[in-house]
Amino acid sequence: MPAYLLPIAGIVLGLIIGSFLATLIVRWPEGRSVITGRSSCDHCGYQLRSRELIPVVSFLLQSGKCRQCGTKIAADHIAIEMAAALIGGLALFAAPGVQGLAGAVFGWLLLTLAALDVKHHWLPDRLTAILALSGLLASLLMVSSTFLDRLTGGLAGYAALAIVAAAYKYIRGRDGLGGGDPKMLGAIGCWLGWQALPLVILGASLVGILVAISWRLRGGNVTRESMLPLGSLMAVAAFPIWLYQTANAGLFF
Repeated sequence: MPAYLLPIAGIVLGLIIGSFLATLIVRWPEGRSVITGRSSCDHCGYQLRSRELIPVVSFLLQSGKCRQCGTKIAADHIAIEMAAALIGGLALFAAPGVQGLAGAVFGWLLLTLAALDVKHHWLPDRLTAILALSGLLASLLMVSSTFLDRLTGGLAGYAALAIVAAAYKYIRGRDGLGGGDPKMLGAIGCWLGWQALPLVILGASLVGILVAISWRLRGGNVTRESMLPLGSLMAVAAFPIWLYQTANAGLFF
């Protein structure tokens, strides 16, 4: 396949992957199987036909509603599909080939964890473990960081936030970070290397400030007790850093 067509293939693949991820994000927290059972309307149970499962297209043709009961389909479903398509296209644009496909997997895993954290404040250990292990394996394909850099990034990322969480609990007498956040940063470190960890935290902090400002502009009450999904914020910061590392072949970190 010509290199200029790979980003388009990444977009198409991302739409397909995104449809699966959107289903996983709905079913997994409810304890439902993601693999078995036909797709159905979450409201009336109507089993969807193949023509009603085309990513994005089916949503638009049905005006975002179930064809059977008319209930609106959750907008986050199409948002996940489109985000996964964007990730696939950008990854294969930055690195056409196997390296770009590996980066797309990184982005899709981050997307899934971010959505679960936003919706359920949950970062599943199994998914963060897959993120970490795939990052270490991907070091065989990447030019931006070595296996040792990534292993160090995994250990340092986990240790840094675990220490912060322990200190906060000791000082304030309550949890300030979720148990999955240190594991999430460690898993990201397994992809980006230890050198990128400060930028991940900085980027997550900046995104968090923007989220807090948007809450205030919409009339929300933002205090120091307000909960922000740190895992999601780190995920949003991490993928652009991977793109930068890949485009610059790791020249700076």
